[in-house]
Amino acid sequence: MALACPLTGNAQATKAQLEISETFFTLTAALNSCGYDAGLSDSLPVRQAIRSELQAILKQSPEAAQAQSSVCAFWQEHDRGNPADVSQFVSLALQLGEPPLMAPTLPDSDMPPDAAYVVGMGAPLRKFYVAAGIHQLWEKHQKEYEALVERYHDPISALLTQTDLYLKMPFSNLPGQHFRVYLEPQLSPGQVQARNYGAEYSVVISPGQQGKLRLEEIRHTYLHFVLDPLAAGHGTTMKRLEPIMLDLNHAPLSRSFREDIALMVNECLIRAIEIRTTIPRNNPKLADSYVNRAMAQGFVFTRYFYDALDKFEETSGMKSGYGDLLHGIDLDRERKRARETAFAEHAEPEVVSATRIRPPQEDQLNLAEQKLASGDRAGAQQIAEAVLRNNTGGNQPGRAAFLLARIASLSGNMEEARVDFEQAVQSARDPRTLAWSHIYLGRIYDIQEKRDVAVEHYRAALAAGDPNPDTRAAAEKGIAGAYQKPGAPKQ
Repeated sequence: MALACPLTGNAQATKAQLEISETFFTLTAALNSCGYDAGLSDSLPVRQAIRSELQAILKQSPEAAQAQSSVCAFWQEHDRGNPADVSQFVSLALQLGEPPLMAPTLPDSDMPPDAAYVVGMGAPLRKFYVAAGIHQLWEKHQKEYEALVERYHDPISALLTQTDLYLKMPFSNLPGQHFRVYLEPQLSPGQVQARNYGAEYSVVISPGQQGKLRLEEIRHTYLHFVLDPLAAGHGTTMKRLEPIMLDLNHAPLSRSFREDIALMVNECLIRAIEIRTTIPRNNPKLADSYVNRAMAQGFVFTRYFYDALDKFEETSGMKSGYGDLLHGIDLDRERKRARETAFAEHAEPEVVSATRIRPPQEDQLNLAEQKLASGDRAGAQQIAEAVLRNNTGGNQPGRAAFLLARIASLSGNMEEARVDFEQAVQSARDPRTLAWSHIYLGRIYDIQEKRDVAVEHYRAALAAGDPNPDTRAAAEKGIAGAYQKPGAPKQ
């Protein structure tokens, strides 16, 4: 159910999804029947009701009991020594389709590592679903699950809206990118499962007995959902900041943060935003203590971002201000501050478990660029069109549309090029791709003698955030005078 519009009972590609899932219901019911008791005393009554009803079914059906035994054996063999931790099975559920098949949505080779570890659960789970009549049990309790969605829709929606207002960055749909919150009361209320797989961000959460929902983790994951894509357009700046990792050898940072400077930088920014938005401004000592705690865990840009956000709050918004925040970092000063930081022995658990998978489409588009450079327009076009058909989000759709527009332009198909450049403007995440899409559109409209529209695009190119001098020069030249040269423009 969409959070950005009235509840309809159907998932929609809008701001975020608040969902319930029969697949999650099946998996968690199975684990509960096998002895997964974590957080049971603090769970909603529906969890115990499902457990009791399922036990009655198992007593009456030898077939169901045998299927359950296979599920339990698999769970016990893969519990990694901690039966209270079912995070790997949550990761698997996020990659399974709807019952009764519950087939993996990805090839085994593309599965996140923790889900791949337990992908063998699929076969026994399917047998359990049929033998124990889980669909009938789901139908019996579905209204209770839907009531939870109704109950928590407004608080979660308000949380995300408040976050958008602070960022001054109204949500806009991005192809292939989704933020989903799953409610599953059969999990422990004390554990929040947040995942980032490529362009998919998910939070799996269970309300506690008193109805309390851990909104902090939802907001934290949502901030990653909004801010992580912005980092993709600032690769050069992120690369500039990498030397600070040399000063963090004794920091308790996890491997994911050590291997991905953009992820670490955004974690610092997110923690600074959380401190500024949750701690009253009249309590600077408390805010300072939270900043120091983040720094001690290795998130050494938190102090800089916390101070820099004071100026950001007066700007037009994060989409344009993100680059300014990054460019304002004095690396020498921050490295000195990092070396002077007394790091803690241990860090708090990560909220979001991130698996950064390099999209195969990125490699395909690199190949398409090579084909175009060598004169193989047909080969480049075939690859770009395939990327758009199999849209996985991120910057790839924008790159593909931009590539198709250039091919059309080189072929003299100006109207087709205009349409493709317009599509690139809508979906490009990389500032350079976005800026040059606007520049080419400006040139096309100049040729069509639509000067006012052309100037708007040249100005939009300047505002796109690409720091390269050739981009600025081309945009400023377009503003100064109409593009007159006929034929295909070349970057």
